[in-house]
Amino acid sequence: MDPQDDSFDFLFKIILIGDSNVGKTCLVQSFSTGRFCERQQNTIGVDFTVRTLNIEGRRVKMQVWDTAGQERFRTITQSYYRSAHGAMIAYDISRRDTFGSLPRWIDELKQFGAVNVLTALIGNKRDLEAEREVQFEEACRLAEEKGLLAAVETSARDAWSVEEAFVMMARRLLMQNDTSISQEHTHAVILPKQLTHRQPDLSIISQQEEALRVLIHTHMICCRATHTPSA
Repeated sequence: MDPQDDSFDFLFKIILIGDSNVGKTCLVQSFSTGRFCERQQNTIGVDFTVRTLNIEGRRVKMQVWDTAGQERFRTITQSYYRSAHGAMIAYDISRRDTFGSLPRWIDELKQFGAVNVLTALIGNKRDLEAEREVQFEEACRLAEEKGLLAAVETSARDAWSVEEAFVMMARRLLMQNDTSISQEHTHAVILPKQLTHRQPDLSIISQQEEALRVLIHTHMICCRATHTPSA
């Protein structure tokens, strides 16, 4: 793709929110450049990056806004919620307190964001598996309870599922705006009634608990079949 070619078919604004030091800036950097920087300064206010994806022949420009997690910047970051098409709420799988903050972030997004904003939970730092304090099943359950699009585990350090998370968001937003886009998603797992994973045989599991257990050993991405904004 010609870096000087700024044309696009769709423009979507994605806001990345969550507690401080969960790796939001590293996630954005991994998505935009493919690189990981060990030492990152805390974001002051809001920063953003842009990357254009090609999805089924459509040029989709993703404008990703990286927000500060500190309380003193909350008023500034909240002003960016309203115009967002999608939101990613990040937490650190090795810090239980950051997962505990998710309901507050979800409520804040509901209060200040658009009614139909697509929202996904991002459990970052999966490379710290030995220090895990939050199980993936918990994130899947929370996403389902709150009517969110998906729960995803990533590692910005290893670039693990970072690309998939943003492409998933772009595809779902594109599906809302272009009905000719296929609804198939090679990385998503549908809950609660069906489980699809990239094996020779596709399994359909009726029990949600079993589906969540198998997710642990597949792609760590659980996704609702259809998205209905929470009431």
